[in-house]
Amino acid sequence: MSIITIGIAGIIAVLLAVQIKGVRGEYSACLALAAGCFIFFYGVAKMAGIFDAMKKIQEVVKINSIYLATLLKMTGITYIAEFSAGICKDAGYGAIGSQIEIFGKLSILALSMPIVLALLETLQGFLA
Repeated sequence: MSIITIGIAGIIAVLLAVQIKGVRGEYSACLALAAGCFIFFYGVAKMAGIFDAMKKIQEVVKINSIYLATLLKMTGITYIAEFSAGICKDAGYGAIGSQIEIFGKLSILALSMPIVLALLETLQGFLA
């Protein structure tokens, strides 16, 4: 599937959810959640191609595997946090969605600290 197919599936799900919302609001939320999960798992399936590309980049450029693993973890945290926050906001719980976004950002910051420290040590070695 391509982005066009996913876009069409999302639009159809939203149009159906809007139509159902007037009759049964809880079914509308379930339909939106199902469409979101479908798109989420399709996106996760695309990660296999990203993993292969990252391995090829690592072989060519000789990057430490820890850096690439950290980058992939950050991507996963971002994807899951945005997905979860979007569902919460769509359900009318914007405060919880915002808290999920903040926690995702803090998780990425905590995950990136060893890389930032290694970069600073490298820069300090050049300057000393």
